[in-house]
Amino acid sequence: MDDLATIYQRPVELLQSLIRFDTTNPPGNEAACIEYLQSVLAAADIPSKILARDMKRPNLLARIPGRGDAPPLLLQGHVDVVTTADQDWTHDPFSGVIEDGYVWGRGALDMKGGVAMMVSAIQRAKVEGLDLAGDVILAIVSDEEVDGEYGAKYLVENHPEEFSGVKYAIGEGGGPTVRFGGHKFFTIMVAEKQICSMLVRVQGPAGHGSMPVRGGAMAKLAKVLSILDRKRLPLHVTPVSKTMINTIAKGLPFPQGIIVNQLLNPALSNTILDILGEQGKLLNPLLHNTVSPTIVRGGLKINVIPSEIELELDGRLLPGYSPDDMMRELRDMLGHDVHLEVTRYDPGFDNPDTTLLPLLADIVQTADPQGTPLPILLSGVSDGRYFARLGIQTYGFTPMDISHELINSIHAADERIPTEAVAFGSEVMYNLLSRYGKS
Repeated sequence: MDDLATIYQRPVELLQSLIRFDTTNPPGNEAACIEYLQSVLAAADIPSKILARDMKRPNLLARIPGRGDAPPLLLQGHVDVVTTADQDWTHDPFSGVIEDGYVWGRGALDMKGGVAMMVSAIQRAKVEGLDLAGDVILAIVSDEEVDGEYGAKYLVENHPEEFSGVKYAIGEGGGPTVRFGGHKFFTIMVAEKQICSMLVRVQGPAGHGSMPVRGGAMAKLAKVLSILDRKRLPLHVTPVSKTMINTIAKGLPFPQGIIVNQLLNPALSNTILDILGEQGKLLNPLLHNTVSPTIVRGGLKINVIPSEIELELDGRLLPGYSPDDMMRELRDMLGHDVHLEVTRYDPGFDNPDTTLLPLLADIVQTADPQGTPLPILLSGVSDGRYFARLGIQTYGFTPMDISHELINSIHAADERIPTEAVAFGSEVMYNLLSRYGKS
């Protein structure tokens, strides 16, 4: 236990231990990993509790008290990870091996690395007797990679009292660096897109496979897929995206800055996105509502031409937009010869609160003056959308200086994080606890 009481001094070792728990979701089986983290907190005399819908999928909550001069600050992270099936890894994805200055393993970036930073910071704060302006609450949850039914969603719906008074949370979705024109930016997520899954149904005459049908359901499906592949939904410049684009443009030399600022110009935006290549692909979903075709269902026999085919779309809405907006934009694009239906709507941050943004920006820029803080909109979703139901604003803030190659390893083979990035993020997280709520 004495060794665990000082593991905050060795956040890389803590991360290695977390990676070695196989918490692939499904099925998750996060219990052993959560129990280990509870022992880490107990070694530093930090009381904690387990709250669970299923004890195989538990959630860990801990709190260290502050002076009460600021609202409680929530640190929330998850320990479940996505599958490694059908991926070719250089090292065992659950070994946590260190090689070439990196910790290798599933979850190194998403998001056991962030959890190691949070746990390290809160344990250090307790051991060193840090003067906290407000309570610090730690919530380590299960099931983020699926739907949160056993994790954050469960806690919000069944134990909201645990988060009474909380206005701000720190979670995933921001922190890693991105580079534009050779300039380094530290991302800080302040808003997320919303899930808006869609169903497209096309119909046509059935028939025998030996008698080809033109203009049938298959042809209509091909037309839909071609349109979605070639066209974008309308440009929308949200306040977060506008600030993000302006910040990038100011950090770039002439003429790059002027070119990037044209992303806000409806007449030029899509052209600039295409010119920017890979960087344009990152920015595209932050300026449009989007749909991605993911599942096709249709046809029962090789010799029967189907009369109906269904196409599922992974739809994502910008903050402030509704399923009605998605329906209207898709209808304008696809026409009236298809059936459209919203199959799932999961609202997120409607009106982002950026109160803590100046503090987070100053902390990370002080830690690395070579990087510029960059508020961003997350194209995906995180558990922050559940805590938003309680009026809690989540900031994605797990700072780490990593390459684009490493970002691409999230959910892919050879996920890894520089050991220096783990130490850096842990120090930044501790500095946040030290400065939060203080003028």
